[in-house]
Amino acid sequence: MDSARSWFKKFHPKKDKMSSNKETDNMKDLYKPPVDEAPSNSTKQKVAAAKHYIENHYKAQMKNLQDRKERRWVLERKLADADVSEEEQINLLKYFERKETEYMRIQRHKMGVDDFELLTIIGRGAFGEVRLCREKTTGHVYAMKKLKKSEMLRRGQVEHVKAERNLLAEVDSACIVKLYCSFQDQEFLYLIMEYLPGGDMMTLLMRKDTLTEDEARFYVGQTVLAIESIHKHNYIHRDIKPDNLLLDRYGHMKLSDFGLCKPLDCSSFPNLSENDYGVGKDIKPTLDSDKHSNMPSAPRRTQQEQLLHWQKNRRMLAYSTVGTPDYIAPEVLLKKGYGMECDWWSLGAIMYEMLVGYPPFYSEEPMSTCRKIVNWRTHLKFPEEAKLSAEAKDLISRLLCNVAHRLGTKGAHEIKVSILQLSQVSIDPLYW
Repeated sequence: MDSARSWFKKFHPKKDKMSSNKETDNMKDLYKPPVDEAPSNSTKQKVAAAKHYIENHYKAQMKNLQDRKERRWVLERKLADADVSEEEQINLLKYFERKETEYMRIQRHKMGVDDFELLTIIGRGAFGEVRLCREKTTGHVYAMKKLKKSEMLRRGQVEHVKAERNLLAEVDSACIVKLYCSFQDQEFLYLIMEYLPGGDMMTLLMRKDTLTEDEARFYVGQTVLAIESIHKHNYIHRDIKPDNLLLDRYGHMKLSDFGLCKPLDCSSFPNLSENDYGVGKDIKPTLDSDKHSNMPSAPRRTQQEQLLHWQKNRRMLAYSTVGTPDYIAPEVLLKKGYGMECDWWSLGAIMYEMLVGYPPFYSEEPMSTCRKIVNWRTHLKFPEEAKLSAEAKDLISRLLCNVAHRLGTKGAHEIKVSILQLSQVSIDPLYW
């Protein structure tokens, strides 16, 4: 027993020594300087976003301060030049300061859904809904676009929503729907937009069947101005159709729904799929020629028969999963790259529908419509019953053609000249 105890004691100090050495090494590790690791892409993006936010915030603060000083200086000069007593000048300056303070308080207020009284739903979409709302403090009525974040992420549509919000904030034009403010909560993104009570062009066409050339000229002219306003900021709308042309209380037209807008400096814009245009996954066969189709050709109909068939299916097509490609340019369907010219093709298709009653390449099947658009030389025809003027046919034909010869390729002024040549009736000078 004693020999065992002595043997244990013989090795015990060594164990203590080893233990103490290990503890010392651990302590040294604690005081070692941390190894620098390269930040991840996510961290870099967050840093860039924070930097951008802080810079813009303080730029805006300095600009507001400078604007406030200038407003006070202008008021003081006007009061000095006017025949106003010193006491009245002091009272007016105090009133001015109170108004400035109130204005700054309103600017600092963060808007939220609780600031609005929610009214009736006026539309539903893939990511949410659009409803009427009334601001509680002012009583003004707006259209609230409510988008579900999780659905946008699941469908990969975040960039499209960002592009829509950026365009609405950047472009100030009387011809597009105005964005007043935007905010978000945990579940939804909210866009508070101008409410236009006149409905849309699709509803107007369903009610009137066709428009006169004077009426069509008025609406086409305003659509040209709307498209031009976003082209000036290097955006392509990519979804010009009657559903997105809204009418205000005075009958003037404004362009809406910028969810498919794309900035021209984006490198990915030439490589778009049909799904980006609301054309569903069902449409995938080759579009190069009619000979690839085994489908029988549609029976020849008169203008009235075609119009009745279009009216019957219009609403169903507008809200179906597949959607309607009637206004998409051929270069988009062929996926060979495209630019702003694709919006002018859509304008030509809308003008045709205004005067004839249905789109120029309408077919019962979306895939057949796509084939007709790609082979537009064969299928672009003007029914004699429509009695279009030669000038109207010429303008439509110069919009529904190859990119190289299409009106608008060199700028919207080309189309403006053609519209004015169509008749002596001028467009409202407020919008021209």
